[in-house]
Amino acid sequence: MTIPPGYPKPTTPNQICKLIKSLYGLNQANRQWFTKLTTFLQSMGFTQSYADTSLFTIHQGANTLHLLIYVDDILVTSNSIALLSKLKTQLHKEFTIKDLGLLHYYLGIEFLGNKQGLAMTQRKYALELLEHAGLSNEKPSSTPMDPQQNLHDTNSTPLPDPSLYITLVGKLIYLTITRPNLSFAAQSLSQFTQNPTIIHLKALIRVLKYVKLGPGQGLFIPASNTFNLHAYCDSDWAKCPISRRSVSGYYIFLGSSLISWQSKKQTVVSRSSTEAEYRSMADCTCEITWLKCLLRDFNIHLTLQPMFAVIMNQPLHLLQIQFNMQGPNT
Repeated sequence: MTIPPGYPKPTTPNQICKLIKSLYGLNQANRQWFTKLTTFLQSMGFTQSYADTSLFTIHQGANTLHLLIYVDDILVTSNSIALLSKLKTQLHKEFTIKDLGLLHYYLGIEFLGNKQGLAMTQRKYALELLEHAGLSNEKPSSTPMDPQQNLHDTNSTPLPDPSLYITLVGKLIYLTITRPNLSFAAQSLSQFTQNPTIIHLKALIRVLKYVKLGPGQGLFIPASNTFNLHAYCDSDWAKCPISRRSVSGYYIFLGSSLISWQSKKQTVVSRSSTEAEYRSMADCTCEITWLKCLLRDFNIHLTLQPMFAVIMNQPLHLLQIQFNMQGPNT
């Protein structure tokens, strides 16, 4: 270890540092920190969410407070200024916190709010991704992927150093937090991180050029909304040329706000297009069940049962199905 600059004194040379306690250097640091914080919050009367263990809520009459934790970064929202001030005072006494004020930037996500609603973007993160890929001066692309191209293990030349491809795909996956239109592309490209080729890199560059077309695109959550869940799910059938597995996809809206989405290859091979559609609908149903549990922590009770729209292979057929989610064997 080296003594920090300016600390050694001429009268006492050859000083050493004695490590009293380490947080980030221990293998159990994350678990111990979360356990300590959880115990402290529960002693204050918070209830830990069953659907999301990093969410804590407290209800005092008509006043509610919600606290979301990511390691040592905390988001807090409440309808009571007094309850919020009390929480910050107690947290500061126990852990010495820093109040960053209103939410503007969190984990690479930019939040812009006004009376109409809240906008979530990753513009800064997207620009840094393009700069890291060396595409800042390239022309943007109007589409993320070629719809006629199916990526698979080809005889193309493997990349001599796949580290750049792996890094860019990982950053692209994180960008899908506010860019659901990139989910399918990120899912497709992530399958070849073990042995990427030049063809895969060209496809990745095209996706990044599409990101450059609108780096500030994101999600908008209106201030006034209805609490009804609407889900849309779809799947292809044996589209993957390597494993012949289908890809499921779904979008779930709370009112007019998009709150959950996924594009993922199915775990098994479906023997018919109907089976592939049912598997896609089953995945979407599991997500809706989880969302209903999560919404209950916010005292949001759905006024209507969730509505599904299953998009079949035929473009003109739209099947709407209403499920009874209250049965014990759902």
